[in-house]
Amino acid sequence: MNVYVESNFVLQLALLQEYHASCEAVVQLCEAGKARLVIPAFSLIEPYGTLDRHRAQRVRIKGDLDTELRQLARTSSFRERLADFESLTSLLIDSADEESGRLESVRARLLRAADVVPIDAELLATASQQRDTYAFEPHDAIVYASVLLHLGRSGGVASCFLNADAKDFDDPNLVAELAGHHCKLIFRFDDGLRYLSHAPSPG
Repeated sequence: MNVYVESNFVLQLALLQEYHASCEAVVQLCEAGKARLVIPAFSLIEPYGTLDRHRAQRVRIKGDLDTELRQLARTSSFRERLADFESLTSLLIDSADEESGRLESVRARLLRAADVVPIDAELLATASQQRDTYAFEPHDAIVYASVLLHLGRSGGVASCFLNADAKDFDDPNLVAELAGHHCKLIFRFDDGLRYLSHAPSPG
């Protein structure tokens, strides 16, 4: 069983979001040889942009808060009440540093555990075609093209694609196209874990 995942899967693990336990269990199943994890190279790159945006937003918020707190501190009746806020503003930056560190660890682990679909000329050409077919945003077209190309090279191996982006991928034609490659599209990571738990190990 091939298990295709994308950027949201990586972010669940790195940011410890609501489905990170299910994603962790999926990785462990693959590490144990019960399935084969496959990830587009783009999906190991895209999360860095997400974290960079988080950091930039938090830096802006911290700057605004620090400015307001300095103004409030000029009023003696507020000064003592502001002590706890200093740790809060520091948390904004500390949390961004911790997230970056976890992303690095997750990326290194996935590189060991997964087959990575590289970005090459064939992939970019296929992504352009899929963008026209499904009106994808460029990043979604690259991810979907990565899955299709790998499916085409896998010789009909039973597969599933865990993709939390139902808004852009829940298209009957796309679902049918994947099914033609023996690949089931699953939009929830916990549902994906349940599906994999009952799937046979790869031969």
